Amino acid sequence: MQIIIVGGGKVGRTLIAQLSKEGNNITVVDENPHVIRDMTIIYDVMGVVGNGTSYNILAEAGLDQADMLIAVTQSDEVNLLCCVIAHRTSSCKTIARVRNPIYSKEQYFLCRELELSMTINPELEAAQEIASLLRFPNAIEVDSFAKDRIDLLRFRVPGGSAMIGRSLKEISGMLKMPLLVCIAERKDQVTIPNGDYVVADGDILSIISPPRETDQVFRKIGIRTDRVRSCMIIGGGGIAYYLTEILLRMGIDVKIVEQSHKRCMELNEIFPDATIVCGDGSDREILREEHIENMDALVACTGIDEVNAILSLYGQNKVKKKVITKLNHIEFNEVIDNLHLDSQVNPKQLTAQRIVSFVRATGNSMDSKCDTLYRLLNGRAEALSFRLEEGSRILGIRLMDMKLKDNVLIAGIVRNGKHVIPGGQDSFCAGDTVIVVTTHSGFDDIYDILAE
Repeated sequence: MQIIIVGGGKVGRTLIAQLSKEGNNITVVDENPHVIRDMTIIYDVMGVVGNGTSYNILAEAGLDQADMLIAVTQSDEVNLLCCVIAHRTSSCKTIARVRNPIYSKEQYFLCRELELSMTINPELEAAQEIASLLRFPNAIEVDSFAKDRIDLLRFRVPGGSAMIGRSLKEISGMLKMPLLVCIAERKDQVTIPNGDYVVADGDILSIISPPRETDQVFRKIGIRTDRVRSCMIIGGGGIAYYLTEILLRMGIDVKIVEQSHKRCMELNEIFPDATIVCGDGSDREILREEHIENMDALVACTGIDEVNAILSLYGQNKVKKKVITKLNHIEFNEVIDNLHLDSQVNPKQLTAQRIVSFVRATGNSMDSKCDTLYRLLNGRAEALSFRLEEGSRILGIRLMDMKLKDNVLIAGIVRNGKHVIPGGQDSFCAGDTVIVVTTHSGFDDIYDILAE
């Protein structure tokens, strides 16, 4: 696909790296010549220096040949205007990053009236991800498919678990229920396990489960699932705003610690049911005064990664159930991994992931639409879902008769709103949502799972 990306910041850079690697032709537009120089040196992309709201600049970037324009500058208004100009002067699809809560509440209106293909809000995406983690505090990561009907949950096998030393086949028999483990991590190794895989102490496993059954699954494998009832959020920015909205609806008590007196007054007016504390959340005395040890969860979401990491390490020995760290930088994954933080959320990565998913869905075949994509374990694995339509040549074939690529797992089928754990005798039907987990990257449609 021919794609124009307006904005060469962290989100733009992440998109450029992923989309260019997947064979798309990328042109980057940014007002900073140093950004354009760096992008064109590091990646195989074209660059144009200029303002993306200028038709002449977009024309220079190849707007008349573009399949898609993605506007991810720091300004919502610039992003929206870029998309309007692009849509009205070409036939390309448009995506705008929109962060202001006022616009977020008018998302559907904006898409309809401005004819946008998609809007994306990094802070809202991050808040929804954090809320999912707080629903299942013992999970390291939670990803949802098929309109939240299915969850992929990543968790560490606890010491002394009855799972240790048993094969996955034995564990399913012991639980008297099917347990589908999609990914197994052991030190630096990532595998798509089969039934003979033997679980070891310290393994990190990813399982597929409907949300309503997750508590039962976790209890049977010896993991506590006590719900979070209170949460301290350090930092009162956009993520805190969206997260507080969600958590209050979930019945969770929220305490926000924010330095800016003006911002505290705003939050206090917006959220009368939350406790707003004006102070430096990185001050240990303030955390003690606010009884951090009585909180079930801590979310560190200041604007500084280093502060969030330190607060999280401190909180892991204080709060009862869950610590979540917001991180912006994605260049130092190996350093972050060595800190052994509980759970991490990166708004820019989530944003890029959603956009890449949309790009793949736009470029794939009409009879097997990729509607969800999660890049897992720093890109070492992907989990995708495909919507199968009438006419797909993969319909009606038993799974046991399909020749799949190595390291590809059919992790689930959602049919008529119900989750089916696939077996060899099962086959796909029109209307199914098929969940695939793989260590390959770049799958565009369901046919990519097949060996040639």
